[in-house]
Amino acid sequence: MPRYFFNIHSAEPSTDDTGEDLPDDEAAWHDATVFAAEVLKDIDGRFRPGQEWSLEVTDEAGKLIFCINIRGAPRAERADRQKEEGRFT
Repeated sequence: MPRYFFNIHSAEPSTDDTGEDLPDDEAAWHDATVFAAEVLKDIDGRFRPGQEWSLEVTDEAGKLIFCINIRGAPRAERADRQKEEGRFT
């Protein structure tokens, strides 16, 4: 069974040295989304504009399988990006 590692990159990084044996990439994605939701709900208002947070899922060889990125963009920057993409708030 493949082993997956869940590493957090943020102001308080966390490296997974143990990993988790899971049947496949789909199971790793499921666990990553559940884990990200749990971590983010505990941020409790401390995540600020300009900060970034990511969860990288790698395999035993260190190959990136998935990455969940969250970036707190100031409102003006977000509005500019939406205009570039043809969306408006």
